[in-house]
Amino acid sequence: MKLGILSFQGGVIEHVRATKEAVKALGMTDSDCEVIEVKRAGDFASLSGLIIPGGESTTLGKLIERNQLWDEIRTVPNIFGTCAGAIMLAKKVVGQEEGGQKFLELMDIEADRNAYGSQVDSFEEEIAATLGKPDLKINAIFIRAPKIKPLSEKCEVIATRTNGEPIAISERLGNHFYLATSFHPELSTSKLHEYFLKEIAKKV
Repeated sequence: MKLGILSFQGGVIEHVRATKEAVKALGMTDSDCEVIEVKRAGDFASLSGLIIPGGESTTLGKLIERNQLWDEIRTVPNIFGTCAGAIMLAKKVVGQEEGGQKFLELMDIEADRNAYGSQVDSFEEEIAATLGKPDLKINAIFIRAPKIKPLSEKCEVIATRTNGEPIAISERLGNHFYLATSFHPELSTSKLHEYFLKEIAKKV
Protein backbone atom coordinates (compact mmCIF):
# COMPACT_ATOMS: atom_id res chain seq x y z
CA MET A 1 0.00 0.00 0.00
CA LYS A 2 1.02 3.63 -0.49
CA LEU A 3 0.12 6.22 2.14
CA GLY A 4 0.35 9.96 1.47
CA ILE A 5 0.78 12.78 3.99
CA LEU A 6 -0.63 16.08 2.70
CA SER A 7 2.41 18.31 3.14
CA PHE A 8 1.09 21.86 2.93
CA GLN A 9 1.33 22.67 6.65
CA GLY A 10 0.95 21.24 10.14
CA GLY A 11 2.68 18.24 11.70
CA VAL A 12 3.80 16.62 8.46
CA ILE A 13 7.07 15.22 9.82
CA GLU A 14 5.31 14.04 12.98
CA HIS A 15 2.70 12.19 10.91
CA VAL A 16 5.40 10.59 8.76
CA ARG A 17 7.18 9.41 11.90
CA ALA A 18 3.99 8.13 13.57
CA THR A 19 2.95 6.29 10.39
CA LYS A 20 6.34 4.61 10.09
CA GLU A 21 6.14 3.63 13.77
CA ALA A 22 2.68 2.16 13.07
CA VAL A 23 4.03 0.21 10.09
CA LYS A 24 6.73 -1.29 12.32
CA ALA A 25 4.31 -1.99 15.20
CA LEU A 26 2.06 -3.94 12.82
CA GLY A 27 4.96 -6.11 11.67
CA MET A 28 5.03 -4.54 8.23
CA THR A 29 8.05 -3.36 6.26
CA ASP A 30 8.70 -0.21 4.24
CA SER A 31 7.99 -2.22 1.10
CA ASP A 32 4.60 -3.26 2.54
CA CYS A 33 3.63 0.38 3.13
CA GLU A 34 5.37 3.25 1.36
CA VAL A 35 4.92 6.59 3.16
CA ILE A 36 5.28 9.71 1.01
CA GLU A 37 4.59 13.44 1.23
CA VAL A 38 2.07 14.70 -1.35
CA LYS A 39 0.93 18.16 -2.44
CA ARG A 40 0.87 18.36 -6.24
CA ALA A 41 -1.55 17.27 -8.93
CA GLY A 42 -0.86 13.66 -9.85
CA ASP A 43 0.47 12.76 -6.39
CA PHE A 44 -2.83 11.25 -5.24
CA ALA A 45 -3.86 8.85 -8.01
CA SER A 46 -2.14 5.73 -6.67
CA LEU A 47 -2.65 6.32 -2.93
CA SER A 48 -4.22 3.67 -0.73
CA GLY A 49 -4.78 6.30 1.94
CA LEU A 50 -4.16 9.94 2.79
CA ILE A 51 -3.50 11.75 6.08
CA ILE A 52 -4.50 15.43 6.31
CA PRO A 53 -2.58 17.02 9.21
CA GLY A 54 -3.73 19.86 11.41
CA GLY A 55 -2.85 23.47 10.77
CA GLU A 56 -5.39 26.09 9.70
CA SER A 57 -8.45 24.93 7.77
CA THR A 58 -8.85 28.19 5.84
CA THR A 59 -5.24 28.01 4.66
CA LEU A 60 -5.61 24.34 3.78
CA GLY A 61 -8.67 25.12 1.69
CA LYS A 62 -6.91 27.93 -0.16
CA LEU A 63 -3.89 25.72 -0.93
CA ILE A 64 -6.08 22.87 -2.15
CA GLU A 65 -7.96 25.37 -4.33
CA ARG A 66 -4.77 26.97 -5.68
CA ASN A 67 -3.38 23.59 -6.66
CA GLN A 68 -6.76 22.36 -7.99
CA LEU A 69 -6.71 19.22 -5.85
CA TRP A 70 -10.32 18.93 -4.67
CA ASP A 71 -11.30 16.17 -7.09
CA GLU A 72 -8.01 14.25 -6.71
CA ILE A 73 -8.23 14.20 -2.93
CA ARG A 74 -11.88 13.11 -3.00
CA THR A 75 -10.94 10.03 -5.03
CA VAL A 76 -8.56 8.69 -2.34
CA PRO A 77 -10.43 5.74 -0.80
CA ASN A 78 -9.21 6.15 2.79
CA ILE A 79 -8.58 9.50 4.50
CA PHE A 80 -7.50 10.33 8.07
CA GLY A 81 -7.90 13.96 9.15
CA THR A 82 -6.54 15.39 12.39
CA CYS A 83 -7.72 18.72 13.85
CA ALA A 84 -7.96 21.01 10.78
CA GLY A 85 -7.89 17.85 8.66
CA ALA A 86 -11.03 16.67 10.47
CA ILE A 87 -12.70 19.98 9.64
CA MET A 88 -11.83 19.51 5.97
CA LEU A 89 -13.51 16.06 6.01
CA ALA A 90 -16.74 17.25 7.66
CA LYS A 91 -19.99 17.48 5.71
CA LYS A 92 -21.14 20.21 8.11
CA VAL A 93 -18.94 22.98 9.54
CA VAL A 94 -20.47 25.27 12.16
CA GLY A 95 -20.64 28.81 10.81
CA GLN A 96 -19.96 27.80 7.22
CA GLU A 97 -21.44 30.43 4.90
CA GLU A 98 -23.06 29.55 1.58
CA GLY A 99 -20.59 30.38 -1.16
CA GLY A 100 -17.80 30.76 1.40
CA GLN A 101 -14.88 28.47 2.20
CA LYS A 102 -14.95 25.05 0.55
CA PHE A 103 -14.43 21.75 2.38
CA LEU A 104 -14.09 18.18 1.16
CA GLU A 105 -17.47 17.29 2.73
CA LEU A 106 -16.83 13.54 2.66
CA MET A 107 -17.66 12.40 6.18
CA ASP A 108 -20.95 12.46 8.09
CA ILE A 109 -19.67 14.59 10.94
CA GLU A 110 -20.15 18.14 12.18
CA ALA A 111 -17.07 20.19 13.09
CA ASP A 112 -17.06 23.33 15.22
CA ARG A 113 -13.80 25.17 14.56
CA ASN A 114 -11.67 26.29 17.54
CA ALA A 115 -14.44 25.15 19.89
CA TYR A 116 -11.88 24.21 22.55
CA GLY A 117 -10.34 27.69 22.48
CA SER A 118 -7.35 29.47 20.99
CA GLN A 119 -3.66 28.55 21.01
CA VAL A 120 -3.27 29.60 24.66
CA ASP A 121 -6.09 27.20 25.62
CA SER A 122 -4.17 24.14 24.36
CA PHE A 123 -4.22 21.20 26.76
CA GLU A 124 -3.42 17.52 27.23
CA GLU A 125 -5.75 14.85 28.57
CA GLU A 126 -5.73 11.09 28.97
CA ILE A 127 -8.56 9.74 26.86
CA ALA A 128 -10.28 6.40 26.34
CA ALA A 129 -10.20 4.80 22.90
CA THR A 130 -11.58 1.48 21.65
CA LEU A 131 -9.53 0.83 18.47
CA GLY A 132 -10.43 -2.83 18.76
CA LYS A 133 -9.05 -2.98 22.30
CA PRO A 134 -11.14 -2.21 25.40
CA ASP A 135 -10.04 0.60 27.73
CA LEU A 136 -7.02 1.69 25.70
CA LYS A 137 -5.66 4.88 27.28
CA ILE A 138 -4.00 7.54 25.11
CA ASN A 139 -2.49 10.90 25.95
CA ALA A 140 -4.30 13.36 23.66
CA ILE A 141 -2.98 16.83 22.81
CA PHE A 142 -5.49 19.52 21.83
CA ILE A 143 -4.26 22.63 19.97
CA ARG A 144 -6.93 25.08 18.72
CA ALA A 145 -9.03 21.96 18.45
CA PRO A 146 -12.47 21.63 16.89
CA LYS A 147 -15.32 19.74 18.47
CA ILE A 148 -16.69 16.96 16.30
CA LYS A 149 -19.85 14.90 16.45
CA PRO A 150 -21.43 12.20 14.29
CA LEU A 151 -24.32 13.01 11.97
CA SER A 152 -25.07 9.43 10.90
CA GLU A 153 -25.47 5.98 12.41
CA LYS A 154 -22.72 4.89 10.03
CA CYS A 155 -20.26 6.84 12.17
CA GLU A 156 -18.54 5.12 15.08
CA VAL A 157 -17.18 7.09 18.02
CA ILE A 158 -13.87 5.41 18.83
CA ALA A 159 -12.48 7.84 21.43
CA THR A 160 -13.99 10.24 23.95
CA ARG A 161 -12.86 12.78 26.51
CA THR A 162 -13.45 12.05 30.18
CA ASN A 163 -16.71 14.04 29.94
CA GLY A 164 -17.95 11.80 27.12
CA GLU A 165 -17.39 14.23 24.24
CA PRO A 166 -16.46 12.41 21.00
CA ILE A 167 -12.96 13.27 19.81
CA ALA A 168 -12.27 10.45 17.31
CA ILE A 169 -14.84 9.16 14.84
CA SER A 170 -14.60 6.64 12.01
CA GLU A 171 -16.97 5.96 9.15
CA ARG A 172 -17.06 3.38 6.36
CA LEU A 173 -19.01 4.37 3.26
CA GLY A 174 -18.90 1.62 0.66
CA ASN A 175 -15.28 1.35 -0.47
CA HIS A 176 -14.29 4.47 1.47
CA PHE A 177 -13.06 4.70 5.05
CA TYR A 178 -12.72 7.98 6.93
CA LEU A 179 -11.18 8.76 10.31
CA ALA A 180 -11.32 12.13 12.06
CA THR A 181 -9.75 13.25 15.34
CA SER A 182 -10.09 16.63 17.03
CA PHE A 183 -6.71 16.15 18.74
CA HIS A 184 -3.18 15.56 17.45
CA PRO A 185 -2.36 11.84 17.87
CA GLU A 186 0.88 12.21 15.90
CA LEU A 187 2.38 14.10 18.87
CA SER A 188 1.91 11.33 21.42
CA THR A 189 1.05 7.94 19.91
CA SER A 190 0.99 5.81 16.77
CA LYS A 191 -2.13 3.90 17.86
CA LEU A 192 -4.53 5.88 15.66
CA HIS A 193 -2.20 5.45 12.69
CA GLU A 194 -2.09 1.69 13.39
CA TYR A 195 -5.88 1.62 13.44
CA PHE A 196 -6.04 3.51 10.13
CA LEU A 197 -3.53 1.17 8.45
CA LYS A 198 -5.39 -1.91 9.68
CA GLU A 199 -8.66 -0.59 8.20
CA ILE A 200 -6.93 0.03 4.86
CA ALA A 201 -5.36 -3.43 4.94
CA LYS A 202 -8.82 -5.01 5.19
CA LYS A 203 -9.44 -3.93 1.59
CA VAL A 204 -5.98 -4.33 0.07
